[in-house]
Amino acid sequence: MAVNDTLEGTHKIIQEAKEQQQNSGLVPTLNDFSQELTTLNLGPTHPATHGIFQNILQMDGERIISGVPTIGYIHRAFEKIAERRPFYQITPLTDRMNYCSSPINNMGWHMTVEKLLGVTVPKRAQYMRVIAMELARITDHLICNSILGVDTGAFTGFLYVFQEREKVYEIYEEICGARLTTNMGRVGGMERDFSDVAIQKLRDWLKTFPAVMKEFESMFNRNRIFMDRVVNVGPITAERALNYGFTGPNLRAAGVDYDVRVMNPYSSYEDFDFEIPVGTKGDTYDRFMVRNEEIWQSLRIINQALENLPEGPFHADAPHYYLPPKQAVYKNMEALIYHFKIIMGEIEAPVGEVYHSVEGGNGELGFYLISDGGRTPYRLHFRRPCFIYYQAYPEMVVGSSLSDAIVTLSSMNVIAGELDA
Repeated sequence: MAVNDTLEGTHKIIQEAKEQQQNSGLVPTLNDFSQELTTLNLGPTHPATHGIFQNILQMDGERIISGVPTIGYIHRAFEKIAERRPFYQITPLTDRMNYCSSPINNMGWHMTVEKLLGVTVPKRAQYMRVIAMELARITDHLICNSILGVDTGAFTGFLYVFQEREKVYEIYEEICGARLTTNMGRVGGMERDFSDVAIQKLRDWLKTFPAVMKEFESMFNRNRIFMDRVVNVGPITAERALNYGFTGPNLRAAGVDYDVRVMNPYSSYEDFDFEIPVGTKGDTYDRFMVRNEEIWQSLRIINQALENLPEGPFHADAPHYYLPPKQAVYKNMEALIYHFKIIMGEIEAPVGEVYHSVEGGNGELGFYLISDGGRTPYRLHFRRPCFIYYQAYPEMVVGSSLSDAIVTLSSMNVIAGELDA
């Protein structure tokens, strides 16, 4: 009985969505197709979905008539959990949103809290953050583009660039001791300075990676089979992308040169010289090419930050919020008191309401924070770019084939952890 009720409810959702889309004029009417329709569940346990989410597709043969996305399979209530945690204990929650580029999430959260507290981060720490965030952007784009290659039948490129991803994770280990969920940095700066080993590993990687990236591009950029699969597939216009609230590579692929690092600079991004790549059609090929070019631009930024890394402290002079060195805790009573109060969550934040955003791997990642003067956030909202642009997916695949729908989803880089939060 329960199974029949579920199927009936699913068909009702499809019928309502289909009527709504037809009335809007965005999709073909059923008169354009045969009446022999099939309901197909793409996900949640399907290797092509790249995460725990579902698309209920109504199909005429191989052609998609309409689609209804279903999310929430991995929802973990992070915002409500965060409202019961001290500010510094929220950083590990941000790791688990877009886990392909965790350091960007970490730094975005730290900057939000620093804006509330009025803490000024030293220049050296800002440059160190830029290096970590751009490394994360590169790994995020490598994962997206290499798996798009896998989805079009090319596995070799995936193996090439994942070796480079491992080298970046080794750099993460030297910086913070972690790899995937990094919990990197602290409110007020970084938890430690870059070691000589970390600097050397970074320099070695910057020398070897460009050759690998060029080889990866040579396999795909003008590959006839790949281009047949992605050119003019899953397009979206600049106007529709803006209406949906697109940001990041998906918006820039549609021709809009919006980048938070340029429009609202943070962490000294105004000091760096880089370009914003844009596409024209907003199709799968444009999204692929934009991400590739952003990898090169991130390399430019990292090289500039490393060569011009300022001297000075790697954290702010904010003892109420920044944990003191462990050796000082053992020997200094004042340091011990601050350490105890921060760890036990006894430091109260000022009353305030702030929003801060960073350019995440998928787009504008924002944190809207309200403090009532307590030891935890009063209200906290994560603006996850995946959650914003995934709603456009049904419109982008209507009229296309099932195989086109899979590569479209792959090129959008929807990360389930960020989608549901």
